Amino acid sequence: MNTVIELLNSHRSIRKFKDQKIEQSLINNVIQAGQAAATSSFIQACTVIQVNDDGNRANIAEWAGNQTYVNDAPTFLIFCADMNRHKISCDMHDAEMLSGFTEQFITATVDCALFAQNVAIAAESEGLGIVYIGGIRNKIDLVSETLNLPELVYPVFGMCLGYPDQNPEVKPRLPLDMVLKQDTYNSTQDKELISEYDHKVREYYLNRTGGQKDMTWSEQISSMLQKEARPHMLAFLQNRGFLQK
Repeated sequence: MNTVIELLNSHRSIRKFKDQKIEQSLINNVIQAGQAAATSSFIQACTVIQVNDDGNRANIAEWAGNQTYVNDAPTFLIFCADMNRHKISCDMHDAEMLSGFTEQFITATVDCALFAQNVAIAAESEGLGIVYIGGIRNKIDLVSETLNLPELVYPVFGMCLGYPDQNPEVKPRLPLDMVLKQDTYNSTQDKELISEYDHKVREYYLNRTGGQKDMTWSEQISSMLQKEARPHMLAFLQNRGFLQK
């Protein structure tokens, strides 16, 4: 197994960081690595905002569910799906931009995710730790206002970066036979595979928490999916010019 695959397989979410600044030149390098990610039809629809202001950081940490590491991490980035620059490009050529299509929302969001994962891998290759922060979408309107985001731009997630001050275990993933299927979607063995996986996840949580968390993956998912999932998002995105047709 080569070193790149080993790095990918060693990913952990890091939520405790050393009090050590990340040089801006290194941040610039990992962002440029993000730009090298695949992009649908060359749209390059991701913009990254580095949040340095202490007050804004503290607010975003609170809005994200009081995730203190948003405020404590040496560097905090917010990845935005951005179709505003495409509107500017159309205006430059006196062309009417046909916006609001669901496909545009999908491609911009996927572009952003691909960009961010490149950043994550590049950061980890330099000895940094990262954790994604989807909680910024709890109060996405306030986050957008704070960042002064224009129409056709929305914050997809945040990312904390820093030098790790913890060494958690790698969280076990679903069995390969469940996520890699051949020719068709055959789910006849999925229930059995989930049951086997549940044992690994329960053991992981018990070890990580010293016996405080006794839960399987399927229990966690079934509990999560009985709750509303940010129902405010549709109206927000439509107000931003997305998902209109």
